[in-house]
Amino acid sequence: MKTFNVPEFYRSPIISKIKQYRKVQDPRKKDNSPTLLDFGPVQYLIARHFGFCYGVENAIEISFKALEENPGKRIFLLSQMIHNPDVNRDLSERGVLFLQDTHGEQLIPFESLTSDDVVIIPAFGAPLHVIDLLEAKNIKTASYNTTCPFVERVWKKSESIGKDDFTIIIHGKHNHEETRSTFSRSDRHSRAIIVRDLDEARLLAEYIKGSRPAEQFAIDFNGKYSASLDLSKDLQRVGVINQTTMLATETQEIADFFKSVMMDKYGAENIALHFADTRDTLCYATNENQDATYGLLASEADLAIVVGGYNSSNTSHLVELCERKFPTYFISSEKEIADRYTIHHFDYPNKKHLTSTGYLPERQPVRIILTSGASCPDSVIEGVIHKINSFYEGIRPVEETLRALN
Repeated sequence: MKTFNVPEFYRSPIISKIKQYRKVQDPRKKDNSPTLLDFGPVQYLIARHFGFCYGVENAIEISFKALEENPGKRIFLLSQMIHNPDVNRDLSERGVLFLQDTHGEQLIPFESLTSDDVVIIPAFGAPLHVIDLLEAKNIKTASYNTTCPFVERVWKKSESIGKDDFTIIIHGKHNHEETRSTFSRSDRHSRAIIVRDLDEARLLAEYIKGSRPAEQFAIDFNGKYSASLDLSKDLQRVGVINQTTMLATETQEIADFFKSVMMDKYGAENIALHFADTRDTLCYATNENQDATYGLLASEADLAIVVGGYNSSNTSHLVELCERKFPTYFISSEKEIADRYTIHHFDYPNKKHLTSTGYLPERQPVRIILTSGASCPDSVIEGVIHKINSFYEGIRPVEETLRALN
């Protein structure tokens, strides 16, 4: 796989050593058990896969390249490049301006842009109407387009099934940048509906079966469907794609559910006419990180710490998985760890910050599950390790701990 020129301050000697060790020991990526990092009083169970993915490293390289190649020019990001506060702050401090916030609300009017400006397209992509607007201003969006290739793969799938006249069901969060970008393309090729979870899938199924009044649809799916959608005919042929960072098992469950709905209505012998049997369109990193988290669940530990941006979808699903077994704390960096007794963390479902005390047990060794989302720099994970280690006496030196891996 291609390697990228990522700034050194995002890297970590500790994490690089762990990843290299696992790469040598498990080149085919068959072993999802965690790596034990034993510092004596504290033991960390590090996920087999975590941190920067291909798409994120690609986006970072292109963004820093844009800064290097355009001294003196105004450089804009359409929105957050990735969902990590440290990376976005780094770019902002280097002079990059943000045109929109993460929800698509305008921060700087498009009218102020000129053909001399540089606009970076984020890793999530951009809705087609925005691309058209920028191109009309003679801004060459292809020059610094950091769209993840795995997101583009989903777009190709939506185009393919849309051209076969299937209505496209998108499993995703309707206000997420990636889902908005995917919806715009699905809407152009066919009709599209966004479902957040299995509950919304079941709700949509009532319209497919005709058991819910059509006039209620606009209320139930407000802002989540194509204006051209005709309930009387456009729910007879459907296919499922997804936001690449959703929970893989949930996407599969939703796809299987809609397939069963269409089989019940039209018969198993006619299913190919009514359901586009798309393969899973999650990215490899989302799959690997989630599989590695299931590997963590097979371990015994006192708590789990998941690190990433609080608006990061893929990170939120790692939190969701860890919470099935462990007391879990979702933090953005080591700065959220106040001291030995207090930690500030994020409640993703309710979108609120929490403060907990007594998160570290008194006994030793303390065993901590540690992982991060695909947009979290390794240096941040190392920062968490050093911060927690600082609370204990008798911590083994890093060099000794890493030697024990071999």
